Amino acid sequence: MGMKPVAAGAELVDGALRNVDVEQLLAAANVVAPRHFVNPYCFEPPIAPHIAAAGAGVTIDLDHIGRCHAGLAALADVVIVEGVGGFCVPLGPGTDTAGLAARLALPVVLVVGVRLGCLNHALLTAQAIAARGLALAGWVANHVDPGMAAADENVRTLEARLPAPLLSRIACAAHIEPRSIAAQFEVVPLL
Repeated sequence: MGMKPVAAGAELVDGALRNVDVEQLLAAANVVAPRHFVNPYCFEPPIAPHIAAAGAGVTIDLDHIGRCHAGLAALADVVIVEGVGGFCVPLGPGTDTAGLAARLALPVVLVVGVRLGCLNHALLTAQAIAARGLALAGWVANHVDPGMAAADENVRTLEARLPAPLLSRIACAAHIEPRSIAAQFEVVPLL
């Protein structure tokens, strides 16, 4: 089961906000779960979540997200939590996505947008994950710049320097088919 605790960028459909990522998670799920468990916080503007929350007069509560996660975990064998914008994105005063990851105490999979600057981004993020006492379970090379010079060399550099295995390389494509991407991953228990 997938969970996206915070989504910013949604459309009003039949009186309720709907985010594309959340809709894809619900469609791909093999269990039926309440939408509010899958996506406790959804905001219309596609902006930083703490700004969207403040504009809506909402406080993002990590304990509430934790209860929703526990609800999903009771329904599904596996819950994969999708972040929002990066590892240290602010969610409100004194809290961020790193704090959410620590609150849920789950292993982290780092998705690296393979483009100029990705080495610094990935290595600093790995340091931030370790600094929070979290396990970096693995990483994904997401090729977002089809014209990037030395893309393979950058991935090899990260393989040598990141303290976790490369789980998959995702090619840059105009249309991504989620099932074909999912087939590239071997699901193993992370203890």
